[in-house]
Amino acid sequence: MTDKFNHFKLLFRKWNASINLSAARSSGEIDEHITDSRQVVSLLRGAKRVLDVGSGGGFPVVLAAIELPDTEFVALEPVHKKHAFLRTAARELGLANLDAHAARLDGHDGRDYDVAMSRATFDLRDWLELGTPFVVVGGCVIGFEGVLRNDLPASIERIPYGREKQRALVRLRRIV
Repeated sequence: MTDKFNHFKLLFRKWNASINLSAARSSGEIDEHITDSRQVVSLLRGAKRVLDVGSGGGFPVVLAAIELPDTEFVALEPVHKKHAFLRTAARELGLANLDAHAARLDGHDGRDYDVAMSRATFDLRDWLELGTPFVVVGGCVIGFEGVLRNDLPASIERIPYGREKQRALVRLRRIV
């Protein structure tokens, strides 16, 4: 697994230098994205199908696909250059469980996911609302909270992480 993470990091740096996958440039900044993104993996265990929206440079979908090879991941990325990166990463890392689509959420028909997640693509409150129709009843929508928000639904579960920065994963279960 460590080899795949290192390969991903090298691949990300190479592509990021020419197509701007992320503002992360230094090894330390990329490591921070990796550490941040891997926080979601424990919440994905047991899921059969996961939708990642705005997958961009592969944070968190590529890392989750590495760690959870028995889970099917669908990545939506409308920017064709970033979509090409995701397809290349899946191929080079041997991630048969990662299927990247050059599509936007509003053009995606899938409504049968156990989990829908997005990291820094939408406003968090908007994401929780937009993602809910894409998961099955009992499934959940997950977002990353960089700063404590008081305007989120009361039914969310907040899972804090990080020592230096107060961050949290926000999970909203679909009940109907």
